[in-house]
Amino acid sequence: MRRELRLRLDLGYDGTDFSGWARQPGRRTVQGEIEDALGRVLRLDAPPPLTVAGRTDAGVHARGQVAHADVPLAALAAAVSGRAPVPAEPEEAWEERGAEWLAALTRRLAGVLPPDVRVHAVSVAPEGFDARFSALSRRYGYRVADAPGGVDPLRRREVLWYARPLDVDLLNEAAARLRGEHDFAAFCRKREGATTIRELQRLEWVRGEDGILLATVVADAFCHSMVRALVGSLLTVGEGRRPVEWPGEVLARAVRDSGVHVAPAHGLTLEEVRYPEPEDLARRAAATRRVRTLSR
Repeated sequence: MRRELRLRLDLGYDGTDFSGWARQPGRRTVQGEIEDALGRVLRLDAPPPLTVAGRTDAGVHARGQVAHADVPLAALAAAVSGRAPVPAEPEEAWEERGAEWLAALTRRLAGVLPPDVRVHAVSVAPEGFDARFSALSRRYGYRVADAPGGVDPLRRREVLWYARPLDVDLLNEAAARLRGEHDFAAFCRKREGATTIRELQRLEWVRGEDGILLATVVADAFCHSMVRALVGSLLTVGEGRRPVEWPGEVLARAVRDSGVHVAPAHGLTLEEVRYPEPEDLARRAAATRRVRTLSR
C-alpha cells in the first residue's frame, strides 16, 4: 500500500527579492518559502525537503521550474479533507479522491505563498522521477533591450538595458561557435569534484517586434553562472567590441578569462525543463549522475 507520495511541483517566481533558490539561514529564498508553505499546509513537524531541476541564483526568475518532494499520504489526506472526516485508510481513499486532493493542495499553497512565487500545479511523480537528475534539458531565456531610452518600466525586473546598439547577426555568428558538447570551464564557476562538461544544444538570438532581444539557451544541464557568462561574452561581440571568434577562443582555452563579464541576473528566466517518457526516467537519472568526460 502507498504510504508516501512523491509530488511534482511546477512553479514560477519573480527572483528579484530572493537570495536565489537554495535555502540559506537568515535569507529569503524560493526553496525556503515553498518548503515552509508545504509544511504549514500539510501540518508537518518539519517541512519536506525539495529537490529542484535547476538551482537559480539571486535575482534570476523562473516560469517553468520543476521540483519534487516526498510527503506522507496521511498528512495530505488530513490537510485537504476540510470538514469531511479524515479517511481511516487514506491509501484506499486516494484511488478515488487523489485528483481532488492534489487540486485542493494547489489552492491551499496559493493561499499561503507570497505573490512572487506560485506553484501552478501539483501532480504525482511517475516511478523513477527525480526533478534534477531525470531532466533531459533546461531552457533559459535572457532578455536585453538596447533602445536609447532604456527599458519599459513595467519590464525593468526581467529585461536588461544595454546602453550600446547590438547586432543580432554578430550575436548569432558568435553563438554558433559555442554550441555542442564542450568543457565550459571558461564560463563556469568551478566546484570541487564537479564536471564542467555540458552539451549546449541551442544558443540563438532573435529581436522581437517590441525591439527586445531574446537569447534562447538550451543545454542538458548548466554549471554555476554559465548562461550569464555566455550572454556576457556575446554582448561584447554584439556591440562590436570583440570579434565573433573571441567567445569560441575563450571556450577552447577552458580557463576563466578576465574579459568575460557575467551578465546581470535579472535578465535571466528559466523557461522550461524537459523530461523523458515515464519508462525512461530512472535510466536518465542514473546516466546523469555519472561524471562525464570528453571523448577525443
